[in-house]
Amino acid sequence: MNKINKYKFNNLYDMASGISTGKEQAGHGTPFVSFSTVFNNYFLPEELPDLMNTSNQEQETYSVRKDDVFVTRTSETIDELGMSSVALKDYPQATYSGFTKRLRPKQEGEVYAKYIGFYLRGDLFRKTMTNNAFMTLRASFNEDIFSFLDLYLPEYKEQVKIGDFLYLIEKNIQVNKLINDNLQKTIQTIYDYWFTQFDYPSKNGNPYKSSGGKMIWNDEIKKEIPEGWKVKCIKDCITHINTGLNPRDNFELNTGGSIRYITVKNLTSKGEIDFSECDLITPQVKSLINKRSMVRSGDILFASISPLGRCYFVQETPLTWEINESVFSIRTDNNVLTPEYLYIFLMSDEFVKRAENSSAGSVFKGIRISMLEDMKIVVPPKEIMIAFKEIISSQLQLRYQCEQESIKLSGLRDWLLPMLMNGQVTIEN
Repeated sequence: MNKINKYKFNNLYDMASGISTGKEQAGHGTPFVSFSTVFNNYFLPEELPDLMNTSNQEQETYSVRKDDVFVTRTSETIDELGMSSVALKDYPQATYSGFTKRLRPKQEGEVYAKYIGFYLRGDLFRKTMTNNAFMTLRASFNEDIFSFLDLYLPEYKEQVKIGDFLYLIEKNIQVNKLINDNLQKTIQTIYDYWFTQFDYPSKNGNPYKSSGGKMIWNDEIKKEIPEGWKVKCIKDCITHINTGLNPRDNFELNTGGSIRYITVKNLTSKGEIDFSECDLITPQVKSLINKRSMVRSGDILFASISPLGRCYFVQETPLTWEINESVFSIRTDNNVLTPEYLYIFLMSDEFVKRAENSSAGSVFKGIRISMLEDMKIVVPPKEIMIAFKEIISSQLQLRYQCEQESIKLSGLRDWLLPMLMNGQVTIEN
């Protein structure tokens, strides 16, 4: 068994607060480590997705360097507090959010960055951290919590072996995410080209609208559509729309089951289910929910709470998850619409804008089933929808395969993590 040493967290790292910024600074300038980036990534991505307009002095004070650890400083819930992300390289000119803390190593050779990235996301540390957060009676990662926390680390050479091994798994997961992001962008681009710009291939193979295809004004949606296309209510294009169940008065969560309970927060804007941080239910509870949700292969999951546009195309009847009451399960009438077409429509900017405008100027919080059913959708001739389906079906299937592989890899990582870190399992040279 590996020798495990106990360290005070604050003896290994110096803590610093992030930069305070205004809305006018966001969206332009130099790279920026946001709360969202830290929360959603074990390690900072190669390219930071956010920008912030900051001064040279601020870039020096709030710098982002190799081996820095960033943690979420404050949260509405204790479980989201102190989520970490580690920098594996320097990020010149970058700064980091005031809603995070930066932990910078005091010296080299004590903590291996790839190891600590997994350690701080492991169940043992997460439980220790949240217990200490309760002690302070504040949902905030501060100097008090920092000084209370202990780290239990193997020798540095062992950290390197474990960190590098787990990072190989994580890299494969990230490659799958990148593939899926690109597939989703391709699918949405094809949809926009065919059904927003109306430049689908005409009978002679030319783009319909650009090559002079006849367009007809439609009063219901206030725009031109190709001749022969129709406008219908969504309720006339589906066979049913259902929801899952709320635990209240129905069942209890996390009572020993292994079935993942999907809520709106698990549906992403990229057309995926994020299975992390799921509550768990038993097979008996799943059967109870499924009597109402009736989720099957070919259905579309729809997040009914803002932000809209978060959907999931169900490729296989689910055996290991079920939905709650804020997630709609929608099944198309295949005589009217293909599910692939409706799926991308519900993620489109056009749909989201119309749904938000239907809130009569109020801050849009969600959408009821009746409101969704009454919304209008442009229905192309069936042969065009089938042609669209034939093009994107293989891409949807590949995306699903990558998603399933990532789930297995994540499961392997999470299973190995505690055993590697407590010495039950070792990695041979």
